[in-house]
Amino acid sequence: MDSVTILGPVAASPTSIPFFLPTVPAGFPSPAQDHLEQRVSLDELFGLQRPQIYLCQVGGHSLKGLGILDSDLVLVDKALPARRNDVVVACINGEQLLKIYDTDKHQVVLRSANPDYPPRYVMEAEELYIWGVYVGLARVGRNSG
Repeated sequence: MDSVTILGPVAASPTSIPFFLPTVPAGFPSPAQDHLEQRVSLDELFGLQRPQIYLCQVGGHSLKGLGILDSDLVLVDKALPARRNDVVVACINGEQLLKIYDTDKHQVVLRSANPDYPPRYVMEAEELYIWGVYVGLARVGRNSG
């Protein structure tokens, strides 16, 4: 069964990173424009300064159809209410899962985005708590070591 590990709240950072604008000049480019850039704050871009944003690590392959892969880091907003088709951190009887929230008539269904994983119907006797809603993704592209 796939899982998600809650790593903790995201701490604010005063650091901004350079963002090079992908422009194609027409005519003769100015040498000064070769180095034009702006600074981007990931805190502002992803709303990380909000205390309800948490970082979680994905375990498994059930959401690979959405581009969410094993070991990815996802941003989860604890304050958002879950809506149909949201990716959520769902706690079923204390087990944390990252799934697509859905309903079938009056029953909650947690779906995958991988045909190898069947939907998980939440039974009435089970304890379900929607811990948060997925709002962003971070992936390590290359290990620097």
